[in-house]
Amino acid sequence: MNAMQFGKVAVLLGGRSAEREVSLKSGGMVLQALRAKGIDAHAFDPQQRDLAALIAQKFDRAFVALHGRYGEDGTLQGALELLGIPYTGSGVLSSALAMDKWRTKLVWQALGISTPRYELLSASSDFKAVAARLGLPLMVKPANEGSSIGMSKVGAASGLEEAYALAANYDSVVIAEQFIEGVELTAAVLGGKALPLIKLETPREFYDYEAKYVTNDTRYIIPCGLAAGAESAVQQQALAAFAALGCRGWGRVDLMLDAAGAPYFIEVNTSPGMTDHSLVPMAARHAGLSFEDLVVRILELAHVG
Repeated sequence: MNAMQFGKVAVLLGGRSAEREVSLKSGGMVLQALRAKGIDAHAFDPQQRDLAALIAQKFDRAFVALHGRYGEDGTLQGALELLGIPYTGSGVLSSALAMDKWRTKLVWQALGISTPRYELLSASSDFKAVAARLGLPLMVKPANEGSSIGMSKVGAASGLEEAYALAANYDSVVIAEQFIEGVELTAAVLGGKALPLIKLETPREFYDYEAKYVTNDTRYIIPCGLAAGAESAVQQQALAAFAALGCRGWGRVDLMLDAAGAPYFIEVNTSPGMTDHSLVPMAARHAGLSFEDLVVRILELAHVG
């Protein structure tokens, strides 16, 4: 690896979404790793600086370490394409699709990719009828947030209205989703290949924001415990779910295995966390790739359009 080949690199971090604090931590770790490799990398927070500065300061490439709206939803990707700056991760359309959990499901359903049943919620929904149709428990979530922000697990129909109100604080589109009882897995994708699967276990109701970023009682199990053939099959299906949205470069596919071992795909993260609790670096490390080498590999995959 020749550090000079990347030129001047902007590490985009922070931003304006509800995931700003996580992004600052991800971006800080990415920045440190790039500099350790001798790459001319600089922090760039779009909340505090106009994007025109990317041109004025002659950045050659951008590492997107933003999470959520205005960083992971296609808006920033479109701006970078207009500026002609190669960037990491998925393009405009796939970023927007993956950020929207409802439209992700529509694409997957059209292609026969298994995903939990769901319904859109509104303030006028018959919450009792929704619970009867989907069964309990249910997951209620804003369609366009990440890091489990605004998400609730609902065990009784009487709790649906409150869960809807919480999610609606973050997005006008709210979904109620069938809860799949079983094994929670995540599949990191890097350069068209799936990294080793990670099994997640938490004593909390579900793998929420606290479990992801705060507490130390979440268990990350790798190898995940599946037989080699079964793990390979899930990895291939995860790659298909990733490709169905047009995603590229790197990302993470989250899924559940039911009691029969059948996978149900939940969502795709096109700019996953890169913190000390994060899953993609963990999977890469198990595959023999250090955090620094992972970051360089992601940067190598950057392109425009």
